[in-house]
Amino acid sequence: MEISPRRLLPLTALLCAAVLATTAGCAETPGGPDQAAAWEQSRNSTSTRPVPAPQALNDLQTDYETVIRNVLPSVVQIESGNSLGSGVVYDSKGHVITNAHVVGSGRSFLVTVATGEEPLTAKLVSSYPEQDLAVIKLDSLPVGLKPAKFGDSSEVTVGQIVLAMGSPLGLSSSVTQGIVSGIGRTVTESAADGGTGATIGNMVQTSAAINPGNSGGALVNLDSEVIGIPTLAATDPGLGDAAAPGIGFAIPVSMVTTVADQIISTGRVTDSGRAALEITGRTVLDDNYQPAGVAIVEVVAGGAADKAGLRAGDIITKVGSQEITTITSLAEALAPESPGEKVVVGYLRDGEARTVRVTLGEI
Repeated sequence: MEISPRRLLPLTALLCAAVLATTAGCAETPGGPDQAAAWEQSRNSTSTRPVPAPQALNDLQTDYETVIRNVLPSVVQIESGNSLGSGVVYDSKGHVITNAHVVGSGRSFLVTVATGEEPLTAKLVSSYPEQDLAVIKLDSLPVGLKPAKFGDSSEVTVGQIVLAMGSPLGLSSSVTQGIVSGIGRTVTESAADGGTGATIGNMVQTSAAINPGNSGGALVNLDSEVIGIPTLAATDPGLGDAAAPGIGFAIPVSMVTTVADQIISTGRVTDSGRAALEITGRTVLDDNYQPAGVAIVEVVAGGAADKAGLRAGDIITKVGSQEITTITSLAEALAPESPGEKVVVGYLRDGEARTVRVTLGEI
């Protein structure tokens, strides 16, 4: 798209416009020849004096450039089969954190680091689709490999300036900017669009552009700290499920480090930090064939629901203040909660509405 430059008025014309407020025009300068000479000197001096850029703008640009220099070498491009995604170097041993939907069912990958042109080989350590996170490891360590610095989720605030780094649409080492638009969001991925179908709580919402290929990259603050892993963009049903501009989501850094540390240490996630009723359920429909709750098919012996007295055949209709109509809405209601917390669960048993207080278990 060609953009035409905006025409700028000469400074003398601007000065004339200012004087019009108190004089009849700029054709004559009142006050006699002495004032006219002073006016002419002032006009010439003003028109040739350079206008410095605002210092704050210079400082912000310097901050951007510093963050990019610090973090971009830690962001890689991951090739898995015919798909491309991004990743973040997690430690000096060659572990790279990314999204589970980036690695998919793959076991080996090609990774391009910012400091080298030739792709490196890497293998899957483990994938955790329930939180859409995975860890892969480089088979060999390139010179200059730089682990990223990871921040603190508790310090992420709405309005904070952030940069998103990754390989959107295959454009490696790309950077977009925005702000933290919201925190504590609960988002359910679409399995039909290549996602894991996971319901993820406490997501960071950002206005920084996130496009296909950004997944698994870095959402970074101005202290050069990774505060999240960009994972998906919102879609707008009114636009045929096209991406909704300026609405993207990143997995919070607290969950990223929790999952990565466990995978690197034991090869799997043993402590998800995610709450569960510990049941198997299915969505049920009402007489109008509309979703009306989650029927318990089975309870885990000794699990949260079992200890609270829930049993197979009960239909869950509420968790706390949230209405439950589907399996997805149940997952979304539980996502912000933590294991060990107590919630009031509303349910139907033989058509009778009841409530019970449940101490949540863990996925």
